[in-house]
Amino acid sequence: MPAFDATQISTIALFCKAAELSSFSAAAEVLGLTPASVSRAIKRLEERLGVRLFSRTTRNVRLTSEGELYWQECRQALEQIAEAERTISGHQKVPSGLLRISVGTLYANFRLLPLLHEFTATYPQIELELSLSNRVADIVEEGYDLAIRVGTPQDSRLIVHKLEDATVGIFATPAYLARHGVPQQLDDLAQHDCLQFILPTTGRPMPWILQMPDGQPLDHQFHSRFRLLDDALGCISWGQADGGLFQTYHFITAPALARGELLEVMHAYGGRSRQFSITYPQNRHLSARVRSFVDFLLQRLRHPAGQPPR
Repeated sequence: MPAFDATQISTIALFCKAAELSSFSAAAEVLGLTPASVSRAIKRLEERLGVRLFSRTTRNVRLTSEGELYWQECRQALEQIAEAERTISGHQKVPSGLLRISVGTLYANFRLLPLLHEFTATYPQIELELSLSNRVADIVEEGYDLAIRVGTPQDSRLIVHKLEDATVGIFATPAYLARHGVPQQLDDLAQHDCLQFILPTTGRPMPWILQMPDGQPLDHQFHSRFRLLDDALGCISWGQADGGLFQTYHFITAPALARGELLEVMHAYGGRSRQFSITYPQNRHLSARVRSFVDFLLQRLRHPAGQPPR
């Protein structure tokens, strides 16, 4: 393949717009071109690369697997160029551009998403693209700007900031407890329907983290006839439908506890927590939008109101 010609950046930008919109016509309209000129430019690009980037039908176009890979790489490169231009021109004082975030479903729905209205109102020039999944994405290889994870990722490529220690408890509905009784001791759990989450990363049951009355931590392993895979939100929904006992975070159950729709049990075994961290690649230029998002979350989640992060 011939050496890369910098003049082809405009063609790559055109390709990225067509990929984003899944339409040559729509890309042409946005860019002020004709659909025929867009089609010709994409064809020349495909000939240069020696691969098909789009599968074309009479009704639509869609990326091939090679096109998908090329799009992911190209849009990151274009964003880095735009970032460099903003830095050189001094526009970095106003955070802007696309921010790609990977976050688990529970933390996203109950902790992060409720805060985003405030963030986006404060930074109207930042675009957000969130991947809500319990799959642990490789944020360096997959091009995410940052991720929120349980624990402290042991990855030398990442910068890690602790967000919070989120306490957990065991919960059930009043109706379930009226039928089955209230567990008091660890052995009582064997007589209850304990809703179990299977970790998608390992395929193994997630233990309930408890603290024994003498203060010793315990990762309680058990077998349940009620198991859920892929999304721990299912355990919460099932439990709230009188399905059984479930363990989750207090920041999720606080509203339902206040309304009397859930009760916490096994208080004598409470006190454990899981750490949540925000991470981003250490070898990547820390843009103003990443810094603004990190500082925002540290302020809202890790520090008391009115106290700035250190």
